[in-house]
Amino acid sequence: QVQLVESGGGLVQAGGSLRLSCNASGRTFSTYTMGWFRQAPGKEREFVAGISGSGTSTKNADSVKGRFTISRDNTKSTVFLQMNSLKPEDTAVYLCAAARTTSYIGTTRGGYDYWGQGTQVTVSS
Repeated sequence: QVQLVESGGGLVQAGGSLRLSCNASGRTFSTYTMGWFRQAPGKEREFVAGISGSGTSTKNADSVKGRFTISRDNTKSTVFLQMNSLKPEDTAVYLCAAARTTSYIGTTRGGYDYWGQGTQVTVSS
């Protein structure tokens, strides 16, 4: 069982930056692929970015390429999402997820086994 706790959300103006963190419980963090998803009101949950267990492979959604960067620190069981050049359409609840696949990075909700509660990101225009 893995417990995930996100932090770092908040209110920011368009063009600004935020860094989200997700801390995981357990001693096998490096064996999990980690992902960030987001869900806006009335919309489906969508994939944002993912990173393999070792951190050597990453994948980003087209909508965030060049603006968002996912990384991880396995010594601290933490995954990060650096978000730059934020836009109002990035406003959503951002959720951290863990998958029991060390290297494959899934992009669908069903590919992940554990979820955090989410952190709100609001970008004002």
